[in-house]
Parts: sequence; C-alpha cells; structure tokens
Amino acid sequence: MPTNLRWVGTGAGLSNVPRVLLAGTHSSVGKTTVTVGLLSALRRQGWRVAPFKAGPDYIDPTLHALAAGRPSRNLDAWLLPESALLGVLHRGMRGADVAVIEGVMGLFDGIGSSQDASTAAVARTLDAPVLLVLDVFGMSTTAAAVVLGCQRLQPGVRLAGVILNRVGSDAHADSTAAAIHDATGLPTLGSLPHDPSLAVPERHLGLVPAGENGLSPSTLERLTDLVLRRFDLQAIHAIAAFATPLPAPVEAERPVAARIDQPVRIGVAQDRAFGFYYVDTFDLLADLGAEVVSFSALDDMSLPADVDAVYLGGGFPELYAREIAANIGMRQSLEQHVARGAPLYAECGGLMALGQTLVTLDGERLAGFGLLPLVSRMTRDRLTIGYREVEALRPTALLDRGERMRGHEFHWSTADPPQAGMAAYRLLPDGALEGYCVGSIVASYVHLSFAASPAPLARFVRAAAQIRESQTIRAS
Repeated sequence: MPTNLRWVGTGAGLSNVPRVLLAGTHSSVGKTTVTVGLLSALRRQGWRVAPFKAGPDYIDPTLHALAAGRPSRNLDAWLLPESALLGVLHRGMRGADVAVIEGVMGLFDGIGSSQDASTAAVARTLDAPVLLVLDVFGMSTTAAAVVLGCQRLQPGVRLAGVILNRVGSDAHADSTAAAIHDATGLPTLGSLPHDPSLAVPERHLGLVPAGENGLSPSTLERLTDLVLRRFDLQAIHAIAAFATPLPAPVEAERPVAARIDQPVRIGVAQDRAFGFYYVDTFDLLADLGAEVVSFSALDDMSLPADVDAVYLGGGFPELYAREIAANIGMRQSLEQHVARGAPLYAECGGLMALGQTLVTLDGERLAGFGLLPLVSRMTRDRLTIGYREVEALRPTALLDRGERMRGHEFHWSTADPPQAGMAAYRLLPDGALEGYCVGSIVASYVHLSFAASPAPLARFVRAAAQIRESQTIRAS
C-alpha cells in the first residue's frame, strides 16, 4: 500500500485531502476515458481511490465505480452550497487515499456566459489542482495556445499539468508536450493514442452506463495498461498529495433530522430502465434509519413485501417501454400502494413510466403504469437541459407548501404541462407549472438534490413511517 498520501487531520479544523481534478477544454475530449483509466491504474497500484463527478451527471459515475471499485459521488457547485460540497467530498473520502474528480463540459463552461456551476467553480471551491485533458487529434503547437488561454483566464484555477488524448504517434505527443511547456511551463503528464476502440460508446442521454456494458472488461484492462505505461503516475501522486488542506468535516454534512426509531422500508426501482440515483441519497436514507429495498419495475410482478414508500428514479424507460406496458402485475401493485396512501416519488423517467402513455421515437404508443394523466413523447430535436429551482404548490411527502429545492432536468421527451389543480411545483423565476401531485404521488421531470437539502428526504421517511404505524394500528 502506498504511504505518501493520507487523508488525515492537520489541527485547526483542517484536513489533508489528496485530490486532483481532470478537466477538459470542451465536451467529448475524452475526460471520462482518461478518468476511468487513471482510476483503474491507481487501483491496480494499490491505492484506495475515491471517484467524483463534477455536475449532476448520473452515467459517468457508473463507469467510475466500475474502475475504482467503489461508488462515485457528484460535486455540483450550483446544486450544493459550499458546506454541502465539502461534506460530499469528505463522505466519499472515508477509507480512501486519494480523490480523482472528473469535470463537466469544458473547464470554464457554466450557466450562460458565466462560470457558475462550472468545473472551474468546483475546482476553486475545493482548491483542487487541475489536470487539463486535450483532444489533440490534428493539432500540435496550437494546443499550447489553448492551454495558455486556460491558464490565464480569470477567475482562474490551479492548472498543474496536461493530459493529451488521441495522439497520432510518440513524436506527435513529444512535440505537442514541448510546445505546451515552452508556452506555459506546464508538464504533460500522460497521453493516450488515437484509438476509437478506447472511447466509451454514446447514445441520446450521454455515455452508455456501466450496467449496459458501456465499458467492457477488455477495454478497461487495455486502458489501464496504457495509463500505467504512458502516464507519470508518480508526478500525479505528488500533485494530489500537495493539495492544500480543506476544512475538516462538520456536523452540517449530516441529515438535519433524527433517525426514525421504527423499521421503514423504501422500495427503489433499480434495473435497466431506472438507475439514476445519487449515492448520497442512499447514504442519507440509511442515516435516517430507512432500509432501501431494490426491485425491478420491469421484471418483478409486484413491489417488494412490506415497503412503506416507493422511489422511481430516472433512466431509460423509453428503451424498455414494451416491458413496462406488459408488466400488468407491477401496475396493479403500484395502484394498490398509492390506494392505501403510501408515498410514491418519481423523477424524470419515473414520471414518464407513471403516465398513461409513452410515445416512442418511432411513433409507437405504449401504455405506462397509468397512475398519472400524462402522455410523454420522445423527440430527436428537443433536448431539455438545465438547472431548476422549484417551489412546492401544496404539501406533499417531500415538501410543505412554499418550500423550495434545487435540481436539474435532462431529457429528450416532452409532455403537456400539468393542470393547476394537480401541479406539484412552480418553476422559479418564470412560474411555469411542473410535475404532478396526485394523492400520495409526487412526480416531476426535475431531479432533486437531497445532499443539498436533506430535510425533504427526512420528511419522506417520516411519511413512510406514518404509513407503517397506521397499518400496525389497524392490524391490532
């Protein structure tokens, strides 16, 4: 086990958190390919590596987890206030030697023309040294100008080195690295060859998740070997080790509610169609005393026994709409669940699945679970993406009326807005209606961030506990 990196207290409320952040000049430069290769290579060397993803992405963390052998967590500078961002980092570093953080989009790309919610914003909040990943296919000395611009743009970050992707030859890598060093003084710490077989396959919502063989074992093995041969891992170790100390963990990173003192079972759909969840949400549920019970909304004919609430997350219901339409048993089980007043929370793909109808890209109309008066339609030309702040219009199992939360949307489907009498939220600042509140169901296209606001999750667990308690009283 390497010994020169340690996550330890330094006194005065600080702790050493060895860390490095991999950023790109733009999307699709190969950040994820480089990140999973580095995670796997460090793991093979004996490091306990904690992976993280800047931004709200659900798919890249599945690839990180495969490479690192432990869950990857999201660090989002818009969804999470600084204290919560640090809390997520510290939770993810438990039992780890070093943090490897993958950026989102280009280094400075944020909301509009600002750097808000950018990789740079995360890097500054965490004072993380940045390794800049460049796709240099068809480029050499011009790469130096790109790096120099990133080095000088203000407000800036601590650029510590460069990784070159898709180099044509060793000579190409050497000449590009020399030009970058001459212009900026920065070292090139590794390179990967131009080889399409190393790229992670993509589809309409981004990369293909690990659970669907988005990164095959043979590709990961080859990528690991390349990183071990072509990267200066000793220099990367040193950059991570000398990252400045951060504020030590505080109570604020824990839920702001007491644990439930009775058994509570939360059924969570986790299968091919539904898998978009944050690890920190599951940690918070456990901290609150809830037991997470996984089930498949595609393959299981009913909900698990004795679940007190259901969480139907996002994913790819459009790819499995036939299975959803055919699962009459699950539809009936969900109907029975809400008929007894038990909470059901759904996000994005979960919302689509609860609707009456899902229209595929081919125009085929397939039945959903039928619990909401909703028709969702897949499109090829209308991507809905962005951060959202919602205000609850009525009391639910998550929020009281007037309470606000932050989240994000990312989907290629459309649906008519809800009627005012059943809308769950008002979007801020424009006031548009969003989501559904029907009986005990709360469902929306917006993915909420519970790491930033644990109280609504505690409210959800309490609502589930009340259902269990009421059933116990009736049974007695």
